[in-house]
Amino acid sequence: MTRSKIELGDVTQHNIRQLKKLNQVVFPVSYNDKFYKDVLEAGELAKLAYYNDIVVGAVCCRIDLSENSRRLYIMTLGCLKQYRRLGIGTKMVEHILNYVQTDGSFDSIFLHVQVNNASAIEFYKKFGFEIVETKEHYYKRIEPADAHVLQKTLRQANGLPHAAKSDSASDVKSETTQ
Repeated sequence: MTRSKIELGDVTQHNIRQLKKLNQVVFPVSYNDKFYKDVLEAGELAKLAYYNDIVVGAVCCRIDLSENSRRLYIMTLGCLKQYRRLGIGTKMVEHILNYVQTDGSFDSIFLHVQVNNASAIEFYKKFGFEIVETKEHYYKRIEPADAHVLQKTLRQANGLPHAAKSDSASDVKSETTQ
């Protein structure tokens, strides 16, 4: 039996259409051209996930400088349904966690998840994310329209590191949109 190979790769001009198609299949919302233009400039903050050389998932983030802090916003993190629970989502989250740890200047990581997406909420909780807010009518054309804001605090307002929790998880889809 051969071992499955999970790898992350850069989003480029040559494969951006694969990301667009993946997002259309995975998420109940559409992303505009500006989203994809920004993703092309995101570098390590946007990755395609490959399972045995097939694109099956992606994570796209941006740096958010609001609320007097430097935060990483996970815009999308998703995987094709038939490839969930194989460690692909975990690999993408670990990439983001390694990125913010190496950078060292982020206060937190946050994202939005549709309130009825229990599997995504549980997935993120395994990595130390907590529901910090619920935004009513966050989504425009999907039901339910409300979203939880999940956040992982990396350091407190005084600049000290936040107490770390043990991180492990299996893979599920998150609906994180802007």
